[in-house]
Amino acid sequence: MELGQAIAIAGSAIGAGIAVIAGIGTGIGQGYAAGKGAEAVGNQPEAKGDIISTMLLGAAVAESTGIYGLVISIILIFANPWV
Repeated sequence: MELGQAIAIAGSAIGAGIAVIAGIGTGIGQGYAAGKGAEAVGNQPEAKGDIISTMLLGAAVAESTGIYGLVISIILIFANPWV
């Protein structure tokens, strides 16, 4: 194996690992949103439907960041454009 190819493979593996780290922020953000949503429902139970729908929309947007990181890591590992 050529040195340049080995460096490209190593860089791809490191990049894939960094891309997966995006899941940490996603998990923290969704946990925080769920906690605040539960707190809001506890304070105003009559607005439960509006609070939950807004919270779910925010969770879907936050989850997209984790999914993008996963897709990038899969591309770098299995469909490596540099090798």
